[in-house]
Amino acid sequence: MQTDNRLFDDLARMAGGALNALTGLKTEIEGLVRQQLEHFVGNLHLVTREEFEAVQALAAKARDEQENQAIRLQQLEEELAALKSGSISLSAKPAKKIKADDSEKTE
Repeated sequence: MQTDNRLFDDLARMAGGALNALTGLKTEIEGLVRQQLEHFVGNLHLVTREEFEAVQALAAKARDEQENQAIRLQQLEEELAALKSGSISLSAKPAKKIKADDSEKTE
């Protein structure tokens, strides 16, 4: 009976040792995989979060400006079409340009 207990104790110790070895191996493999992934990602030349957000803000600003320019262009095209059709008359005459000679006379 005592021999059976010793046998079970030895088997339990061996299983525990094997489990500890496997746990250590798992930790070592995880470390190696993490190291390889960091090396791989480092070679990809990825941008940082700050750089990405800065470019994203610039793109959003450019998109807004482009939309505003498109609206303004549409308005100008409508005004031009109205002027060509004669439905809008020019009520104000363009301002006269001041010549260099005229400005000297006023002084």
